[in-house]
Amino acid sequence: MSTPVLDVRGLAYAYPDGHQALFGIDLHVHRGERVALLGPNGAGKTTLVLHLNGILTAGAGSVAVSGLPVEKGSLKEVRRRVGVVFQDPDDQLFMPTVRQDVAFGPANLGVRGAELDQRVHDALARVGMADYADRPPHHLSFGQRRRVAVATVLAMQPEILVLDEPSSNLDPASRRELADILRSLDVTVLMVTHDLPYALELCPRSVVLSGGTVVADGPTLEVLTDEPLMRTHRLELPFGFDPRTVRPR
Repeated sequence: MSTPVLDVRGLAYAYPDGHQALFGIDLHVHRGERVALLGPNGAGKTTLVLHLNGILTAGAGSVAVSGLPVEKGSLKEVRRRVGVVFQDPDDQLFMPTVRQDVAFGPANLGVRGAELDQRVHDALARVGMADYADRPPHHLSFGQRRRVAVATVLAMQPEILVLDEPSSNLDPASRRELADILRSLDVTVLMVTHDLPYALELCPRSVVLSGGTVVADGPTLEVLTDEPLMRTHRLELPFGFDPRTVRPR
């Protein structure tokens, strides 16, 4: 088996107020996988994600990205390899134009000239927003801004794309368009979501966190049809939605 692109071993973390958020998390994700991270509020999902690019530092255990330990001396490279798309795109878009927003990250890495222009064009093209490069982000719809936020991360050429609630606040058409984009990307995806149908649509594998521990890790269909597991960990499917009737895409 190849080295996992994401290798979390025995990760534990307590906040300064003493609240223990993670208890010995093990998570191994291989290149090209699309994995949903599920769990009730307070399960530790956000705390785990903040360890993946060094925003938080492990109290115990370790995190590595393609064999590179996530530690103080490697944070610049780790943050290039692990791109996080926040739930609110306005947390990532702050420049006068879409082009400048997408160029910001690679420019900070020293990318210049024709290579920078090409990265910006390619990232916007991958999310269907190349024609909007010179528009102010605040003139775009919410769904368009979310796609541009994805482009800002893709321009960094990451190995792992981490998405925090990517389908939230999207209308049905925008939700479908984003799903099509995510399926087309040649990148490892870790998707934090409460949208269980979206997890089933996009992620063949799901990991369930509850109380700071991994309580399930397996095929998404098996996880969503395990009624005792779902009930115990406060995961609920939308009314009338039966995962067994969904045809894989």
